[in-house]
Amino acid sequence: MNYRMLGYLLGIIMLIEAALMVLPLITAAIYGESVLPFLITMAILLVIAAPLVLFKPKNTRIYAKEGFVTAASAWLILSVFGALPFMFSGAIPHFIDAFFEIVSGFTTTGSSILKEVESLPKGILFWRSFSHWVGGMGVLVFMLAILPADNGHAMHLLRAEVPGPTKDKIVPKMRHTALILYTIYFCLTIVLIVALLFTGMPLFDSLVNSFAVAGTGGFSVKNASIGAYNNPAAEWVMGIFMVVFGVNFNMYFLLLMKRFKDVLKNEELRAFLLICITATVAIAINTRSYYPSLGDTVRTAFFQVTAIISTAGFATTNFDLWPSFSKTILLLLMILGSSAGSTAGGMKISRVLLVFKNIFRNIKQMARPRSVNIVRMDGDPVTIDTLRATTNYVSIYFAWLAISVLLISLDGFDFETNFSAALTCLSNVGPGFSVVGPTGNFSGFSYFSKLLLSFSMLVGRLEFMPMLILFSPATWRKN
Repeated sequence: MNYRMLGYLLGIIMLIEAALMVLPLITAAIYGESVLPFLITMAILLVIAAPLVLFKPKNTRIYAKEGFVTAASAWLILSVFGALPFMFSGAIPHFIDAFFEIVSGFTTTGSSILKEVESLPKGILFWRSFSHWVGGMGVLVFMLAILPADNGHAMHLLRAEVPGPTKDKIVPKMRHTALILYTIYFCLTIVLIVALLFTGMPLFDSLVNSFAVAGTGGFSVKNASIGAYNNPAAEWVMGIFMVVFGVNFNMYFLLLMKRFKDVLKNEELRAFLLICITATVAIAINTRSYYPSLGDTVRTAFFQVTAIISTAGFATTNFDLWPSFSKTILLLLMILGSSAGSTAGGMKISRVLLVFKNIFRNIKQMARPRSVNIVRMDGDPVTIDTLRATTNYVSIYFAWLAISVLLISLDGFDFETNFSAALTCLSNVGPGFSVVGPTGNFSGFSYFSKLLLSFSMLVGRLEFMPMLILFSPATWRKN
């Protein structure tokens, strides 16, 4: 383990977090609020980071193990220090509650322990939603975009943080890949902010809601989420952009390069759009009697489908009151998630496609033992290593889900609450059903359960391996 380089990278992460707090600090100053919560946190970050980055280590090599450990450690450090402004401002006095809230922010989950948000300081609300935007594309990707790094070694950082069964560079240089991804991310966010302003949404609300949509997070500055605006135009805009941010960002690069055929042949993209349309139609038919007009029904169904499958988790209605059929569809969408390489959570559609393709391959193999059957995605053969990694991920996903449901059930809530709470945190969705539904929150859980669910959010965002490697004793043994 290259401890000096690990410390150096984590020091840079702390400096980046301190720099990111300038924006909520300015917001607090504009609204005449105390800037001390951010100044104190920034000072603590600078004091700790300074000795770590003062001297760059001579050995800067990063291998796979260091990449995973750096990713996991970086997200833990971001969350620990990111929780401090909540505590120093008095918005969330207890550290575990504040930790849960900021982990939910950075992992773009959107689950909250807050019963009321509209009275919170604007600077705190800005930081809370801005954490979605930072976590959506990833802080390590941001670091790679702004700092020069060895291309071969930096790839290990990208693979540890970017979600999906495969992680490929879209251009030869790693830094250019990260820069392209963040440029697309930034430009789409600006377009969304402008679009929401045109719908009549106030500037501050347009900013924070755009951060949450872009990061597919779901924190709102209204107690009733997006339903509080009663703005159909804003709902359509946000629904469409939740689809946009649920698409693999490589597709936008291919569009810019005019490689339209590569976009059209992408199986995950086609499946994602088909699922969105099918789920919207099915729920609209099932909930037609719940709304005064067909237009309201379709809009509400479309918004909730895109909010759940993109794992943004916003709400315009209490879908906990919907029929079981519609709620089951939403539950399945929570597990599924959107595309690999997007800002969304969940299992990822590409993984589900690979699982079913592999099942069909095994069936064919059993029927004809001597035949050679190859799993293909987008016309290209999928390696056995990728199939094995996909199977391992799915197994770990459901195993951890079962363990989480079992452990948080000690708090005494009903099964629907426990299962949906564990699932929504693991898939980084936000709301669940019953107590943790769109009109509820996670404040009733014990501190133990909040820490457990926080860990679920982190392993869900980083897709298990970085966290498992970080806490594995074998990682820290000397060879």
